[in-house]
Amino acid sequence: MPILNPNFDLVIFDCDGVLVDSEVISCRAHAQTLTRHGYPITSEQVFHRFLGRSTRQANIEIEAELGRALPDDFHLQLQDELYRTFEADLEAVPHIHAALDAIAQPICVASSGSHSRMRISLGRTKLYDRFAPNIFSASQVSNGKPAPDLFLFAAEQMHVAPERCIVIEDSVPGVMGGCAAGMTVLGFHGGSHCRQGYGEKLHDAGAAVIFDDMRRLPDLIARVGLMAR
Repeated sequence: MPILNPNFDLVIFDCDGVLVDSEVISCRAHAQTLTRHGYPITSEQVFHRFLGRSTRQANIEIEAELGRALPDDFHLQLQDELYRTFEADLEAVPHIHAALDAIAQPICVASSGSHSRMRISLGRTKLYDRFAPNIFSASQVSNGKPAPDLFLFAAEQMHVAPERCIVIEDSVPGVMGGCAAGMTVLGFHGGSHCRQGYGEKLHDAGAAVIFDDMRRLPDLIARVGLMAR
């Protein structure tokens, strides 16, 4: 039976790399699409520069470096590349369904990805109906991660005070954004994109606890507030 931690009323999940194991796929698609449009970049470089940030923010930086705008349909081209690969290769993060079954608090999603992208990725992995309609995107706020805007927006929509929220994140910008919002952040480094030492980067960014196996998550949520306060 799920154990309710009295210190927290909401668990906010990032999507890519936390619920769905999509970051390797996403970085590859992003790199291929940018390279086709005259901005040569590798998947590894996309990972280090843009992981956890919105496409909108990435495009602003890229266009400044190029000295010109990307094509008007760039986002659609990137989406097409992503969705084609998602349909073939995307899987849920191992054990996430069982972890969600064992969490007592309400849950929601706060992702840098678009709503259309999440419909595909969460739908493909049978996670969409577990969260809908409580799925929030960086497109709904002025500033994406590492700004706190998206997390604060999610908490407001769920009618929960920020200090009573736990955030599950896999990126440094996401961890920073959750901490800036005054929330307790758990850093997950069990996705296929996470290299050795990645968990320490999440800890250094402010994660209260780091973990690499979703089977640990329900117990961490049950204990983290007691450990932190």
